[in-house]
Amino acid sequence: MNRDGVPPAGDGAGERPVRADARRNRARILEAAEAVFAEQGASASTEAVAERAGVAIGTVFRHFPTKPELLQAVVMNLLDRLITEVDALVNDPDAVTALFEFCTRVMSISAQNRAVFERLAETGTRVHVGDALTRLRPAVDLLLERAQKAGAVRDDLRPDELIALLAAICQEAMTDEWSEQFRHRALTILFDGMRPTAKP
Repeated sequence: MNRDGVPPAGDGAGERPVRADARRNRARILEAAEAVFAEQGASASTEAVAERAGVAIGTVFRHFPTKPELLQAVVMNLLDRLITEVDALVNDPDAVTALFEFCTRVMSISAQNRAVFERLAETGTRVHVGDALTRLRPAVDLLLERAQKAGAVRDDLRPDELIALLAAICQEAMTDEWSEQFRHRALTILFDGMRPTAKP
């Protein structure tokens, strides 16, 4: 360490690039796993994930020693991405329809990753949509309040009611493998119930 507090050029050489490579590899593995499991089901091999990610199988095992750990990481990555998307909706004050976009996205994620959730359930780890939505409660509160102030959603709809209804629909869609058309119709019915009713 020199007098300016800067370490000599040789100190720790190579450590930072290794950490950066590890982070990139982990991200590539998760992205590949999500795609492979969506296409082939959660019974797809870890080798297929490694091939899609363009890494050696040993690299996958260094990050995720077991298949359940990889599946759990995929789910957490999905949730983190959903949180990022919700934050973007919350930060867009002009998006009065953001609440409907959020509900649609939750349904899409539930349906696309049904196989992953099922395989996790087989290992004893159950994924409940309601639990994920509870983590997003502050954002849901804000999106609902904004939609109500804009007159896009009925005034008497409470956040806990919305979360319960959306979670129930998405969980059922995931469990029974609803078709895209059926999912769209279910959301349409939910949205119709959320909108203000015409006063006589």
